[in-house]
Amino acid sequence: MNRLDRLMNIMLSIQSKKYVTADFLAEKFNLSVRTIYRDLKALSEIGVPIYFEKDRGYTLVQGYFLPPLHFTTEEANALILLQSLANKFTDKTIFKNSESALKKIQTVLKHQDWEKTASFSSKVEVYSPYKKDNDNLSKIQNAITDKLIVSITYSDAKGNTTERKIEPIGIIFYTEQWHVIAWCWLRENYRDFKVDKILSLKVINQHFKKEHTYTIQDYMKIF
Repeated sequence: MNRLDRLMNIMLSIQSKKYVTADFLAEKFNLSVRTIYRDLKALSEIGVPIYFEKDRGYTLVQGYFLPPLHFTTEEANALILLQSLANKFTDKTIFKNSESALKKIQTVLKHQDWEKTASFSSKVEVYSPYKKDNDNLSKIQNAITDKLIVSITYSDAKGNTTERKIEPIGIIFYTEQWHVIAWCWLRENYRDFKVDKILSLKVINQHFKKEHTYTIQDYMKIF
């Protein structure tokens, strides 16, 4: 890797995390810490707003964003394939967001490369019984990310309807449908909720009350 590529990758590494240390960068790029310091100084000299915070590491000044330099045709095709899956297996909001991301990718692709990927997209189709007539999945996704409590009206396998407040820790796709694994305050335990059985959903502006060490990987071990 030449120095220009290395500097660009160092910037992307800093951008992808809240803080990174020189030791972390040195190990990642198999360089000495002294070389990393020189590279960080070079980036600062060309105007990249790198900020150092004691005991935490390096970060980019808030609001600064480095756009991707380019995508290969293969990378764009991979994203088109994922977007096709999003269309069939997620909800309308997630599909809309993935479609928007693809349009942004189009702006950084060469015209001839985008023509190739556009041709490929017409040759991909996914069939699924999953229904996406709401945006519950994307709301759950945001609640997991922000650790916010969710209020739901849920219909169980027997058709009984209950009001629940849950703390979602993850989502799983199995048995041809999405499930959210969450701490249920009504049952005082972790429960598996089928997303398509959620009749109404509202993300409450309250953070989780419980510290969760239980994971969806722990849940899947019972199968």
